[in-house]
Amino acid sequence: MRNLNRRIAGVLALTLGVAVFAGACGDDDKTTADKKTTSTAAASFPSGSTMARIKAAGTIKVGVKFDQPGFGLKNPTTGSVEGFDVEIAKNIVEAIDPAVKIEFVESISKNREPFIQDGTVDMVVATYTINDTRKQVVDFAGPYFVAKQDIMVKKDNTTIKSVSDLAGKKVCTVTGSTSEKNLKAKAPTAQVTLFGTYSQCAEAMTDGRVEAVTTDNTILAGLVQSSGGAFKLVEAPFSDEPYGIGVKLADDVFREFINDQLEAIFKNGDWADAFDKTLGAIGLKTPTSPKVDRYKTGTAPAPSTTTTSTTIAS
Repeated sequence: MRNLNRRIAGVLALTLGVAVFAGACGDDDKTTADKKTTSTAAASFPSGSTMARIKAAGTIKVGVKFDQPGFGLKNPTTGSVEGFDVEIAKNIVEAIDPAVKIEFVESISKNREPFIQDGTVDMVVATYTINDTRKQVVDFAGPYFVAKQDIMVKKDNTTIKSVSDLAGKKVCTVTGSTSEKNLKAKAPTAQVTLFGTYSQCAEAMTDGRVEAVTTDNTILAGLVQSSGGAFKLVEAPFSDEPYGIGVKLADDVFREFINDQLEAIFKNGDWADAFDKTLGAIGLKTPTSPKVDRYKTGTAPAPSTTTTSTTIAS
């Protein structure tokens, strides 16, 4: 009888232990689910802020390039836009709310400021160099990347080895870009051809209308990679190009939110992961992440009248 009682007690204890363990596991699952729900719902923003508006709408429009390998390239098969700029945008939007849907809007160089100003897009992530002239009409978060302007030529070209060799040569770049400004300053006698996109410049070099294309080395690297060996990079950089995320002028709350998220992905590895699977895939080594410039709105020196009119026109 005593043995029977001991067996019954053992069975009850084992049953109770299993029930407690199962209950504990159920609580852990519930806690995890609660944490996920809380994490998603925890992102609350000041009333009237751009982030609050985007979260309430459930959608955001982001300006990106559609023709630049490695940064923003529309996949002809899937219709999706792919690249480093796209991944950076996704990281920012996820911090607002993972449920927010992104509509990518093609934003060529000359459209970026107007698109931000008239509300066509909520932000621009499109190889967008930060400079004082642009700060007069839009604001920037970042930089999230620093490129260097370089030169691309045909593989068999041996005459162009630096920016000084562009003197008198037919050179292509994009209207309204900092590359255009730098080219005219560094090689004032170059015969400049301007197009709306760098892919058009590449086509012009393919058929012999121009001898060189100049813009940021990372953009050129993508064009070289997609040329099938027809082009090469000169590798003679002559300027630094800090890429920023363009937002409406004086939207300091949104700009600081983006700056916070950029610093977060610099630290947690998401920035490096985005680089590796985009620009890294075309052979570029992952650089050190840049330092965010939290400048105060209105601190940029006013440009000359001539510069201002050029910027507005572009």
